[in-house]
Amino acid sequence: MRRVGILGGMGPEATILILQKLLAAVPAQDDADHIPVIVDQNTQVPSRIRHLLEGGDEDPGPVLAEMARRLVAGGAKALAMPCNTAHHYAPHIRSAVTVPFLDMIALSVRHARALATPSQTVIGILASPAVQKVGLFDAALATEGLTALYPSDAGAMLTAIRQIKAHGPSPLARQSLHAASQELRARGAQVQMIACTEFSLIADAVVTDIAAFDTLDLLVNAIVKFAQTQSAEEEQATG
Repeated sequence: MRRVGILGGMGPEATILILQKLLAAVPAQDDADHIPVIVDQNTQVPSRIRHLLEGGDEDPGPVLAEMARRLVAGGAKALAMPCNTAHHYAPHIRSAVTVPFLDMIALSVRHARALATPSQTVIGILASPAVQKVGLFDAALATEGLTALYPSDAGAMLTAIRQIKAHGPSPLARQSLHAASQELRARGAQVQMIACTEFSLIADAVVTDIAAFDTLDLLVNAIVKFAQTQSAEEEQATG
């Protein structure tokens, strides 16, 4: 199997969660059946929210690029990053290495297109306000004939994310996510994506009578597929 490098630490619990999901995704009989990964649990990546929302001068991009180079030097054949907001800096990663970058945003937009109906093209985005500010999903959704819709109370979303980072999943964070999901449903979003990996830790707080999905789950699927697929060189070597 091919090894995948994980740009982690944004936040630490979300990185642990993707590893748990990778373990659960494989019906393994022994250690060797599991997906080989290298994890850079870099909690020192400059704050994406601070840089994008508050004008902080520490750019996460160069740090992510250096992480990518380290992971590839360590043997990673592809890279994945379990943080939606950090995908704003994906160009830094792509310019730093030549291995594939498994893009959670592109994966999620394709999945949203598959779930949407001709009469229901509004996609609810449960994410950091920074995602909304930079329009991380907006242009890609628009090319698929879809419209991004965000919760009206961006402050509540930011507070919930910071609570989870500081204290882990909490009843208050669950309440905030549930209320945001309810609001998006009332505004016509019958398809909703959990687009913050802090919210992935409380994904069960989203309302249940809609088509909801977690962007992190799509990234897990892509990692498994890549790892279990032989490269052209490997296919030649095995005849």
